[in-house]
Amino acid sequence: MDAQGRGRADDVDPADQWVLNPRTGEYELRLSPSAPESSVPGPRTAGPRASGRRTTAPGREVPPQRRRRAEPEAPVPGRRGRRPEKKKSRGKRVLLWTGGSMAFVVLVAGVGGYVYLKHLEGNVSTTDVGTAGSSSFKKDEAFNILIIGTDKRTGEGNEGYGDKGSAGHADTNILLHVAKDRSNATALSIPRDLIVDIPDCETVQEDGTKKVVPGSQGVRFNQSLGDLGRDAGCTMRTVKAVTGIQPHHFMMADFNAVKTLTTAVDGVDVCVEHAVDDPKSHLELPAGESTVEGEQALAFVRTRHAFGNEGDLDRIKVQQQFLGSLMRKMSSSDTLTSPTKLVKLAEAATKALTVDKAIGKVGTLKDIALELKKVPTKNITFTTVPVIDNPAEKVKATVVVNEAKGPQVFDMIKNDISFTEVEQKQKKEKAAVAARLKGEKSEPGEVRVRVMNGGAPTGSAQQELAYLQTQAGVTKSENAGNAPADVAKTTLEYAPDQADQARALAEILGLSGAAMKPGESVTNAQGLPAMTLTLGKDFKGAGVKLDGSVKKPDLDTESTADQKLCAS
Repeated sequence: MDAQGRGRADDVDPADQWVLNPRTGEYELRLSPSAPESSVPGPRTAGPRASGRRTTAPGREVPPQRRRRAEPEAPVPGRRGRRPEKKKSRGKRVLLWTGGSMAFVVLVAGVGGYVYLKHLEGNVSTTDVGTAGSSSFKKDEAFNILIIGTDKRTGEGNEGYGDKGSAGHADTNILLHVAKDRSNATALSIPRDLIVDIPDCETVQEDGTKKVVPGSQGVRFNQSLGDLGRDAGCTMRTVKAVTGIQPHHFMMADFNAVKTLTTAVDGVDVCVEHAVDDPKSHLELPAGESTVEGEQALAFVRTRHAFGNEGDLDRIKVQQQFLGSLMRKMSSSDTLTSPTKLVKLAEAATKALTVDKAIGKVGTLKDIALELKKVPTKNITFTTVPVIDNPAEKVKATVVVNEAKGPQVFDMIKNDISFTEVEQKQKKEKAAVAARLKGEKSEPGEVRVRVMNGGAPTGSAQQELAYLQTQAGVTKSENAGNAPADVAKTTLEYAPDQADQARALAEILGLSGAAMKPGESVTNAQGLPAMTLTLGKDFKGAGVKLDGSVKKPDLDTESTADQKLCAS
C-alpha cells in the first residue's frame, strides 16, 4: 500500500499485490486472505488508515501489509501501483511473441494469479479444429503454432483496411517453430498470394455437426480461411500439404490486436529509410526512427505502397521488422516490471485472440508461456517461404514455392535444426566427457561399425549405412537391424582401443562427447571387432549431423528478433 494509508480489503488494487515468489522466480498476484476473489482488477478508492494487525478468523492474526514510501516525484491522479524489483538475468531472456496472437501466452506467466488467469481465459475464443492439430500440448517436445492475422473488419476505425464484407481470410501467416531444447525458434512467414492446393477439410459447425469443405486447386493461400466456410483447421491442413510441417496449434487475431497491443505498451519503435506519406493507408512518418501505436501502428503493418515494390513480399519484410521491435518492447524491463502495463497487455491480447480448444485452458497457456520464456531473442529467426513469381502468369500477381530452396527450409524446421548459431550442449559438458573427442582420428576407411535402429523411423539404419558407405567413406560398416530397446539419444559404443575410430565417426556424424560410450566392441560379419552405432529418436536423417550443423540455403529474407532494422 502507499503512504497515504490502507483501503478496505475489497478495494485493494491487484497491481499492488505483485510479489516475487523466491521458489519459482516468477511474479505472482497475491490478494490478502480476506479479499474477495474478484476476477477482474477494479478501480482503487481511498480508505481510512488502519493500524495494528488484521484478523481473518477468531484468534487468528495476519501481519499488516508493509507501507510504501511516498514517491518523491510530483503526485499524479490516482494511486501509483507498486512496481516489483527488476530481475536482470531473467528479464533479458523472456520471449514474448509477435502480435496479439503471440503475446498472451507469455503474459499469463508474467502476471500470474489463478483467478485473474481464469478471467483472461474467458476473453479467449476457441475453435474445434478436430484432427487438424494436436489434442494436447506437450512440454517436452518441439512444437509448431500457426499464427494467423485475418483481414476481417471488426471494431471501430477499421473501415479502411481489408476487404469489405470479408469473412476473414488468412491475410498474415506465420508458422512459429520452437525447438525441442528451447535454444531457438523460427518464425516462417507464408505469403498470402502463394499458389497452393487446399485439401478437403472437416469443420465442426456451431450445432456440433461436422461438414467437409471440398478442397481447391491452384488458388491463393489466403483462401484457406473464410472461403466456403473454411476455418483455421483448414489453414493448418493447407500448411501441412504445402510444407510437410504439421502445425500443432493455431492462434488467430484481427486488426484490433495491433492497435490495442501497441497502445498497451505505449508504442513500438520503428525505422524507415525514407519519409512515408501513403494516402491509402494514411501512414505518415519522417525518415529515421519513430514510435507508432494504435491506428498508426496498424497502418504501418498494413501498407503495401510505402515500401519496396509495393507488393505483399515487401510488406512481409516490414511486418517482420515490426514484430521484432514489438517483441523487444514487450520483453523490456519497463514493460515486465509494470503490473499496470502487463494487465493492459493481457486484456488487449486475449480479447483479440482465437485459439484451438487444445490450448484454450489457462493451465495449458501458462505451460506454453513457461516454455517460450526459455528461448533467447537472438536465436529467434524471421524468414519467409522461398518463392518465385508464378510462371503461369503474364502479369505477375502471385508466387509459387521455390523448389530449389523451399524443401530444404521445410526440412530444417521438420528436423528441428536452428537457422542461427546456438550454443551446443557439448560446450557445457564436463571436461572428462568433452575429452573423448580429443585425440587422433582414424581414416574413414579404417572405421568398423555396425548400425542399429534404436527408435529412429523405419529404414533409418539402412539409409545411414548407405550414406556412410557411399558419401562418408566408411566402407567397413554394416546394418545390424533393430536394437533390443528404443533409446532417446543416438550413441556410439566402442572399446578403449577403438577410440581413434570413434573420434573419426563422431566427427562425421556430429556426435557429442556424451553420445560416445566407452565399453566393449562387438564382432562384425567378418569376425573382426567393431563399434556399435545405435540411432535414437533424435536421429534427423541420413547425412544430417546430430549437432544440427547443416548448410542452409541462401535466403533473401532472414532476420532475428534482436536486430533493429529500417524499412525501405
